[in-house]
Order: sequence, then structure tokens, then C-alpha cells
Amino acid sequence: MIALGMMSGTSLDGVDAALVEIVPRASGYRVALRAFATVPLDATTQAALRAALPPATGSTRGVAELHRRLGDAFVAAGRRVVTAPPDYVASHGQTVWHDGDAGVTLQVGNPFALREAFQASVVFDFRTADCTAGGQGAPLVPYVDALLLAEPGEDRVALNLGGIANVTLLPAGGGVAGAFDVGPANVVLDAFVTERTAARERYDRDGAYARAGRADAAALAAMLEDPYFALAPPKSTGRERFNVDWLARYRAHLQPLGLEDGCATLTELTAASIGAALESAGYAGARVLVSGGGVANQAIMMRLTARLPRARIESSAVFGVDPHAKEAIAFAVLGYETLRGRPAGMPAATGARYGALLGAIAPFRLSALLERIERECAAAS
Repeated sequence: MIALGMMSGTSLDGVDAALVEIVPRASGYRVALRAFATVPLDATTQAALRAALPPATGSTRGVAELHRRLGDAFVAAGRRVVTAPPDYVASHGQTVWHDGDAGVTLQVGNPFALREAFQASVVFDFRTADCTAGGQGAPLVPYVDALLLAEPGEDRVALNLGGIANVTLLPAGGGVAGAFDVGPANVVLDAFVTERTAARERYDRDGAYARAGRADAAALAAMLEDPYFALAPPKSTGRERFNVDWLARYRAHLQPLGLEDGCATLTELTAASIGAALESAGYAGARVLVSGGGVANQAIMMRLTARLPRARIESSAVFGVDPHAKEAIAFAVLGYETLRGRPAGMPAATGARYGALLGAIAPFRLSALLERIERECAAAS
């Protein structure tokens, strides 16, 4: 089965498109990445997105127009990796609002534009079913982390560094011991760089500014007092909490700092919060497999190593999972589970009352697709 997995995350750096071969096995899947691209959003779409996302209030009309515009952007990204119609498409879309405690979540990016462009069924809206089951609706990737990255002989942590940092705890005995959003990875760091450079730059490339600076202990201590860090899992967060307004709360601490020291301080916030979370969970000595855009930030990786001296910190690429493509790959696999009729929601990660069957389907010759999946799975059992 050839699937097109698609994702746009909290970093707003573009649409990820992964062309993935998925072959069912007796236990799990063989997953191979055939092609991958991150396609930046055009300036108009990015401006519309920033106007809709917190702390901006947006409008119903703006969200509706963004839904259509992002659908077109997802189609353009998919065409970068697709040479023939895929068997199906699985699209996470773009989250424009998420409140896990209230069970409220919304992802946009017209799935029917994808269906018409690729002449394939589209699985979408993955989070709502988990929220309806009483869960946070996030994180959902732990199900796939367990399939792709777990190892019976050792404790592992799948750490994703996007706009938000999230972890999946993979015990040596198998399964998922827990998963949750830790806090900001790049989102407030990006906001700080954007502000200090008057938008000439939007992120700390390779962590160069942070490596040239020094973290301010008082500013770091103040930010770590945010109650979110002390919350027990399950928990999830996003731009609704960690945004430019959140950064402004610490203006008195950050304003005196130069660009380099400010970046160093916010980088340390990411490393310190992750270190404390893994220590509290009993995984400070595990092998930590890192994915997401933050894997390219040398400063974050260095500070993680300093904060977790007993851990072995590596890119997920060491185990054959492209760190930039991992989440798009994950939604391709979650889409297969939806089409197969198998629940992929994980109560250990989201706090749901039961493992929910995730996703909705925009059908295209759906009966033939489902028959093929049934034959593939029967042959693998």
C-alpha cells in the first residue's frame, strides 16, 4: 500500500508530505519512506495562518478561507512527492485551536481538495474521536512510535522537537508507558528571534545564536514556574498557551538580554523542561531518539545532553526513521489503521476512556480500497 502522509505543525514552517510504503505484518507493519518534502507556505497563506492562530482572535470567515487555502497548499506539497496516484492520503491538517482539557480541537486544510487532486480516499480529522472519548486529542503519534522505535531490550524515549516538545515513553517490556507534551521546543524561541530581528529572521538557524550566548538563570527560573510544567500527564498544549503573549510575561527578564543570551535562555528552557520531565518519569537514563525540526538545532541537542548525562541522545535516523518526516509518516500509518477499522487512540497518552478509532474518511472508490486492505492483512496474518 502506498500512502501519502501529510502534516503541518506548530512551527508553521511548511507542509510536510511523505510518500510511504506500508506493508502489514503479523505484528505491526513494515514502513518505508519513498519520498519526502517540506514545502514552505507562501507569504499570503502564512499571514492568514498567523492571523487565525492564538494569540490572534481570527474570525469565522478567516478560518473558513484558511481551510480552503491550506487545502490548496497541501495539494501543492503532495505533488512534490507523488508521481502516480497513491492508494490513499492521510492528512493531519493544521491545528488552529486545541484545548485538550476541554476536549476541543480543530484542524483545517480541505481534505476534499486532496481527494480530487489525487483521486484517492483521504483520512482526516484524527483528533476529534479521542476528544469525544474523553481524551486530550493529543499526542497521537505514540501509537506509531511504539511500532517504529520501541526495542524490547531497553527503555527508549521518542522525543519530537517541533514548535512544542512531546515525548513517548517506550519501556523495554513493550507498549507505551505514557506520552505527553512537555512544553515549548521552538515556538517561543522562534517568536523571540522574529521580534528581535524585526522579522528578518524567524528562527535560530542551527542554534548559532544560542551557542554564542549564555542562559540567564533568573529568567529561566521564572519561566519554569509556569504551572503547565508541573502538571501531571496526560497533558497537551500548543500555541493557545505558549505564544508571544506568554513571552511578554517575562519581558522584564528578557528585555535586558541580547539576542544571543535570549536565545540561549529559551533554548535552556526547552532542555531543562524535557530533562525534568524525563527525570520525573524515570526515563532520564533511557535512549532518547529525537525527531522534528529541532534535531537540526545544535544548541538544543547539546543542552539536552548536558541536562540528561545518563541518556543516550540520538536522531531517530539512527534507526531508519527520517527525523523530519516522522510525523507525516505516523499519520500515514494512523490512516491505515482507520481504514482497517482498528482503534489507534492510546488512553495511556491522551487520558481517553478507551482507545478510539480515529479519523474521518473522504471516500474515493472506498470499497475497492477496503477490500485490498483486507486481503493484505489476511495474507500477513
